[in-house]
Amino acid sequence: MQRDELVAYLDEQLQIADLADYGPQGLQVEGRTELRRVVASVDAGLPCVEAALDRGADLLLVHHGILWGPARRLVGGYGRLVRRLLDAELNLYAAHLALDAHPVWGNNAEICRLLGLELEGWWGLAKGRPIGARARAPEGCTLERLLQGVEAALGPTQLVQPHGPARIQRVAVMSGGGSGYIEEAAAQGCQAFITGETSQSAYYEALNAGIHVIYAGHYASETVGVKALGRHLAERFDLSFAFVDLPTGV
Repeated sequence: MQRDELVAYLDEQLQIADLADYGPQGLQVEGRTELRRVVASVDAGLPCVEAALDRGADLLLVHHGILWGPARRLVGGYGRLVRRLLDAELNLYAAHLALDAHPVWGNNAEICRLLGLELEGWWGLAKGRPIGARARAPEGCTLERLLQGVEAALGPTQLVQPHGPARIQRVAVMSGGGSGYIEEAAAQGCQAFITGETSQSAYYEALNAGIHVIYAGHYASETVGVKALGRHLAERFDLSFAFVDLPTGV
């Protein structure tokens, strides 16, 4: 299919033009016009680009693109990355907050689906848009059962802070670096919070708030959105799709 057709579809579905972010999102690098194979990755680092090219990608779909904040000079490692993308005519499409917040293919909606949580609403503003999910847990849910589900879906957790009640009725979910939202998660009436990574300053927030917090890892918690979106594109447009798994350990 034609690149511009797919980009227009993604832009519309993800509301790219309507959502503020930390840098320009959508098509960040323009490559070849004809697309047959989409490869997804959480990040757009040089190893991710090389892995995508090894898999015959025409378009690399990522959560973390290459455009953040002020303009950067195309020198050093950043210059090598941009030159590799251009030389290979590889399209790069990035969806950051737009993919966190998407109610169907987004990271947080997809985590809820994988864990059997009933999505109820959204909270946690980032750039003026709520990106966190609030969900109802199955009857009789405990921290142990929730943790088992998280590890089955996302892999081993980095840290668990067990400071909530024995029974969990509602769960807050915010992929990536959501540790700054612990108190807000508790204020949402949630007894547990699933996010990606933490910091030293956030450690006591969970204890003070009396809420369970499961840190699944920044990378791991953001693999699910690009996978879900990539599968959808493959089915809708009869494209070939693959996911490149390159964990960062973070």
